[in-house]
Amino acid sequence: MVRRALFIGRFQPPHKGHLEVFKGILKEADELIVGIGSAQESHTLENPFTAGERMLMLGRALAEEGIETSRVHIVPIPDVNNNALWVSHVLSYSPPFSVVYTGNPLVRRLFREAGYEVRTFPLYNRKDYMGTKIRERMVRGKKWEHLVPPAVVKVVEEIDGVGRMRDLSQSDRLLGPRKTGT
Repeated sequence: MVRRALFIGRFQPPHKGHLEVFKGILKEADELIVGIGSAQESHTLENPFTAGERMLMLGRALAEEGIETSRVHIVPIPDVNNNALWVSHVLSYSPPFSVVYTGNPLVRRLFREAGYEVRTFPLYNRKDYMGTKIRERMVRGKKWEHLVPPAVVKVVEEIDGVGRMRDLSQSDRLLGPRKTGT
């Protein structure tokens, strides 16, 4: 049995596939660290939700699913944009862990080079449970709610996440150049 495992994702938004992977990892590990990658990113079509919103979605979804939340630690991890420093950067934000679960080849390589055991957990129904497709459905007004836990739907509704994404998807060509931070 693994003492503590790490799984990093952007969770934009957390979906049912993520929960299935978490449940599988927790059969092999005492505890799971869920690293929220690109934590500094929000309000873009690729990363519409803030780290805090994603933490709220994950926490509520885990509790709703009956996953013992004392076994899961949710940690925001901002990007460092330097692969040579990335593992040590992750370590500086995370509790200690002994194994990393990932399907990402770069993450696998970087953690192996740093001496960590890396395991791949099969992705759950990847053709349906994919953040890119879920976000696209939100913007296009297609059904998306069945792909995420009910707790995530509630948080997206609370923050008007769909409205945010639709606003972000609008072309501003007719509005002319725009400054931010003024």
